[in-house]
Amino acid sequence: MKYNFDEIVNRRGTYSIKWDGGELIKEFGLTERYDEETIPLFTADMDLPVPQALINALHKTVDHKIFGYSIFPNEYYEAIQRWFKKRHDWEIKKEEIIYSPGTVHALNIAVRAFTNPGDGIIIQRPVYPPFTSVTEGNGRKIRNNALKCDNDGYYSIDFDDFEAKAKEEKTKMFILCNPHNPTGRIFNVNELKKISDICAKNGVLIVADEIHGDLIRRDQTFTPIAKAADNTDHIITLTAINKTFNVAGLHCTNTIIPNSGLREIFGKEMGFQLASPFTISALIAVYNEGEDWLEQLKEYIDGTMEWVVNFLAERMTKVKVRIPEGTYIMWMDFSEYGLTPEEVHDRIYNKANVLLEDGVMFGEEGVHYQRICIPSPRPIIKEAFDRIAREFEQE
Repeated sequence: MKYNFDEIVNRRGTYSIKWDGGELIKEFGLTERYDEETIPLFTADMDLPVPQALINALHKTVDHKIFGYSIFPNEYYEAIQRWFKKRHDWEIKKEEIIYSPGTVHALNIAVRAFTNPGDGIIIQRPVYPPFTSVTEGNGRKIRNNALKCDNDGYYSIDFDDFEAKAKEEKTKMFILCNPHNPTGRIFNVNELKKISDICAKNGVLIVADEIHGDLIRRDQTFTPIAKAADNTDHIITLTAINKTFNVAGLHCTNTIIPNSGLREIFGKEMGFQLASPFTISALIAVYNEGEDWLEQLKEYIDGTMEWVVNFLAERMTKVKVRIPEGTYIMWMDFSEYGLTPEEVHDRIYNKANVLLEDGVMFGEEGVHYQRICIPSPRPIIKEAFDRIAREFEQE
């Protein structure tokens, strides 16, 4: 089956945050303007149709006509194990898998379960804003190991700084984002082993957000840190179908915890959790039958990213951007325009009427950047960039 990802599916009137949540979005302060002509490309939520196998599975669940409390059948765990073994050569035991109704929820649980107020948590800015909120919101302290960016926009880890922060007495946790949001870096096996060794040596727990691990470019390889590490007693990994298969609304994160002691502590902090029958049938369907769709999706996203880079090279030469190794996010540097971040924001959000995310939300390292999520039909992406380019061409 060949999916037509150019098809524009009207999402207005479907309770979509992106397309129906204008008042809420303005209340959050993301934009001043939001109307029927706004093109929202600010959140990691695809505007692309899901695999047919998933649709079939959800129809079957609906047709049953009863939606009561649900268990996790063996097929649920087997689907997870099969997927990660086949895609990433990662062996996961059934007992290591703990369901969570969301990745940020699981992060909050981990922070509360394994650290105390006042403890330090390492993050790597510019990074996904909830890493900051789950730290500071729970009374913990940020230890920012800012990623280093070279002149080509390539990010790397400052390991001297990382080790120094890991050695601090109050540092108890490192929240890893791999593939990294928003820079798109996929950390390689050597980097991951070094991270693991430093953290193990200094008693720092690693909580690895790997929910973009299936969304990588055609020439890239993703390795889970639990597979790269020499031992996994200090590693908790967050996986999800949400990003890979565009089912964020079904709330399905799976936390992988090899160490039984950590599993027990995490489970007690989280409490008893059940998923809806739709979530369970969705995971089984996509992990068992969604691989062909994913390969087609990756090809489409790669093509869109190539189009974006070529468009910017022709119409907006001052914007610096590179195709990320992973994720469906592009991280665009507007600093060469010599405009203030507020002026850049005004031209994109108010004049072009395109909703992105200001880079400063990801830390001061992103002050001159804009983050765009590009898994939408290419005609929508083209329209958005054409609007933006018209507002900058006089420069």
